[in-house]
Formats: sequence, structure tokens, C-alpha cells
Amino acid sequence: MHTLLAIDTSTEACSVALLYRDEITANFTLSNRDHTKQILPMIDELLNQSGCNLSQIDAIAYGQGPGSFTGVRIGIGVAQGLALGIDRPMIGVSTLMTLAQGAFRNKNATDVISAIDARMGEIYLGYYHRQSNDEWQPLISEIVINPADIAEKVPNISQAFSAGTGWQTYPTMLPNIEDSGILLPQAEDLIVIAKQKWLKGEIADVANIEPTYLRNEVTWKKLPGR
Repeated sequence: MHTLLAIDTSTEACSVALLYRDEITANFTLSNRDHTKQILPMIDELLNQSGCNLSQIDAIAYGQGPGSFTGVRIGIGVAQGLALGIDRPMIGVSTLMTLAQGAFRNKNATDVISAIDARMGEIYLGYYHRQSNDEWQPLISEIVINPADIAEKVPNISQAFSAGTGWQTYPTMLPNIEDSGILLPQAEDLIVIAKQKWLKGEIADVANIEPTYLRNEVTWKKLPGR
């Protein structure tokens, strides 16, 4: 049996999940810029409730983005710290693909267009098809895009579900798309994808973690003295 811990703080959601003894348990909350205060107590609570020690974990999965720049960095930083402490590998999972898995869990959706509000009049976009082996096939490369251009990027949509906050902000981006009811990524969905990656050996060393921002330029808040 495999024991995995999943962490996602890439959006305003703060969530953790544990795969232990073939059972997934999860903890989810909305966070008002409080991820750093909430995530570690959530992990401790989940491990204590499950009777699992951190040292029993085989790998730590994390939401690699796209999403909030700060949120992605927080999640990666926490995951790296834990993985380094127990000398375990890490598994990065796309935030947009995690939303697709949520749509499948909620609506049994097999074709999902995930869109996260990227601010500045743009969205992060991904389009996925669930294959017969239960893995998600990206039908386009994940991009940041103007909502007005989405119809050109994903034409000929016959039956697909929406997922993510982008659809809440821009509800008329595409006609004839069904609402999956999933707005935010949840670690219980992330860990399902992480298990598939673990079984295929798609892991990364702590020192080789790469977040996904999609935007080439990130606005930094200048720190005092910099």
C-alpha cells in the first residue's frame, strides 16, 4: 500500500489530503490570505485523525500551479520542508488538472475545461479528456489567455463541463458548457492524480521542484532594503 500526503494552496482554498491504507481523508477550508497559518495545523490534524505518522509517508504531492503566485509558493515551500525533513520525493500536480478531477468526482465529467481567474483580464486555461485508464489527457497546452479568445483555442466543443473560478468571473466564455459545480481545487482530487504519477515513477527530488506560473512576468512586491 502507498501512503501519500497532498497539499494545495494555489488559490484561495487551503486543502490537504492523505492516502493511507487505501483510504483518502481530506481537510478543506477557504483562507483569506492566511494559508501559512492554517496549512500546518491542517496537516497535523489529518495525520492525527488517521493515526499516521509523517515518517510513514512515501511521497508528498503539491499543487504546482497555475494560480496565485504567493499561494503556489506557500504550498511548494511547505511541501519541500516536509519532504526534506523525512527525505521523501515530491509529486507535482497541475492545479487545472486537479479541477478536472474534481469535476469527474462531482459530475462524472470526462471532458473538462478548467479556467482559473488570473486577474488582469485573463484566465489560466486547461482542457482535458479522461481516458479509459482513468488518466487525464491534456487536449491543449495550459495557457494564460484573454477570455474573449477561448472560443478560438477550444473550438467544436460538443459536450464538456466547466471547472474553476474563471467561469464564475466570465460565465459566457463558451456556449453549451455544463457547470461541474467545482470552483476551487481540492487536495482530495489532487491526490488521485498524484497516486497515478507515483505508480508510474513520475516523482521529483526536493531540489528540482518547478512551479507553473504560465505568465512570463510576475509582479513582485519590493521588500524593504531590496
